[in-house]
Amino acid sequence: MPFNDLAAPLKAALTERGYAEATPVQAAVLDASTAGRDLLVSARTGSGKTVAYGLAMAAELLGGEDRLPPAGAPLALVVAPTRELALQVKTELTWLYAPAGGRVVSVVGGMDPLTERRALNAGAHIVVGTPGRMRDHLERSNLRPDQLRVVVLDEADEMLDLGFKEELEAILDEIPAERRTLMFSATVPRGIAALAKGYQKDALRLEVGGGDPQHVDIEYRASVVAPYELERAVVNLLRLEDPAVAMVFCATRAAVARLHGNLTERGFSTVALSGELSQAERTRALQNLRDGRARVCVATDVAARGIDLPELALVIHAELPRDPETLLHRSGRTGRAGRKGISQLIVPHNKRRLAERLLMAARVQANWTPVPSADAVRARDAERIGEKAALLAAETPSDEDLAIARALLANPSMAEAGPEGVAAALIRVLRGPLPAPEEISEERPQRTERPDYRDPRSDQRVDRDGPRDPSQEGVWFRMDVGRDGNADPRWLLPFLCRRGHVTRQEIGRIRIQDNETQFEVAPYAAARFDVASRKATGENAEIRIEPMQALPRAPRGPAGPPNERAYPSRSAGPERASHRGPRKPRG
Repeated sequence: MPFNDLAAPLKAALTERGYAEATPVQAAVLDASTAGRDLLVSARTGSGKTVAYGLAMAAELLGGEDRLPPAGAPLALVVAPTRELALQVKTELTWLYAPAGGRVVSVVGGMDPLTERRALNAGAHIVVGTPGRMRDHLERSNLRPDQLRVVVLDEADEMLDLGFKEELEAILDEIPAERRTLMFSATVPRGIAALAKGYQKDALRLEVGGGDPQHVDIEYRASVVAPYELERAVVNLLRLEDPAVAMVFCATRAAVARLHGNLTERGFSTVALSGELSQAERTRALQNLRDGRARVCVATDVAARGIDLPELALVIHAELPRDPETLLHRSGRTGRAGRKGISQLIVPHNKRRLAERLLMAARVQANWTPVPSADAVRARDAERIGEKAALLAAETPSDEDLAIARALLANPSMAEAGPEGVAAALIRVLRGPLPAPEEISEERPQRTERPDYRDPRSDQRVDRDGPRDPSQEGVWFRMDVGRDGNADPRWLLPFLCRRGHVTRQEIGRIRIQDNETQFEVAPYAAARFDVASRKATGENAEIRIEPMQALPRAPRGPAGPPNERAYPSRSAGPERASHRGPRKPRG
């Protein structure tokens, strides 16, 4: 749909920016049936929502004219959840309304409120801001609401998630009742529906995209790794894909700081975004990404909200998102404006089921692929070098380049190496600045069904789903806590899973003796368990665990200690159960 019915200044602005056709959300809000009505719009991140509501409010702002009246009390408010999104919205609306003489002012946390007050006193047509700062200016009478014709709530679901319900209600209560209210949200949970019912009049519900939250331009991938190899997986993914810009998501500020430091140390040009940074630091980090001085951004969910980086081609979930909406919002940083993007989940093997449920709830299909190995990264490097060399070889070399080449070949040491030696030396020069890939453990084999067991305490049948081949015995380990140390299967099983980075299905029989406990680990997981258990830190790290036999390269049948009571792992109760931890043996 072309922008035929828009005012001339808006059409000029869109043409200058290369807009020829309206996106689905823009077409929906410009339909004749929406004229003058309150709207509740759900649309995917990156679908052109900012321009959509910028165009939707044009009739109220321009009133049929081609120029806006002189700037005074604002005609429209746009409320956004984060500083970055608010500043991005200001940028978009500024170019959209510039030909019509529009003046857009931002009021956001982290900026100087006195400067914002002076900008408001100088007059504005549109004010964009975060909930807390906008409420503050309203209460201090810096922001005059009496002329408002339109209010927009952008990313309304995120504002409620961040706890801004009270601020939003205070803003909506303060502005004139005779206004047009537009709500834009990726999802419409119960809280958004209640807010719309209370503050909108006969709102028209628009769901753009047929309810399918998966962005058509995003390829979802997932890879299973050992928990201690998450960072190595991030390194190899960045190296293999080599995107112009990548974003890596972590769950906490501490995790962002740690990963940012480690990636920088490895040679990646990296910036961090988290709540502990000042606004100046955040602005500088984003500018470094846009200017190409940095290529990797490590961020928390809130800090990355609303960021638009056109060249962003890869999103890595170094830590799993907390819910489907967060997964979609993270992934929506890429695959925007018709560009293709990749959303890569790194899944600890003991959280695969959680990841599968998350993807199912988000209604996205992910391709499960192994994490790239160091050899795969080196092979891709060789391909890239070959491609670049072929392109350069097709060009006519300059006289200066030819002179350097002749000088190299004429050098006695180079002459001995020959053309191949010279080429190999140049390849090493090209590879030198690249961060070294990491060695990743081979993917563990698929598990087959294990037979049913009987609990020896009750003789009841216990269903054991998804473990090892019944023809293969496990590998036996011992730990120096037994019955005298209050060893109990209810805390033993979760403890072993955490300590050895294994799943419940990979722990077999548990035999508790007076001064030690012996337990069985699936053959394919034994080596991994042994490595992880030796690196223990934190609570109960003093408990010693060691194998009772040589660790096999391939599963083989060990003979477990006889005449001891066996506890099937499923009888140990749920992993979430909180029980008294282990106590060192007496004496």
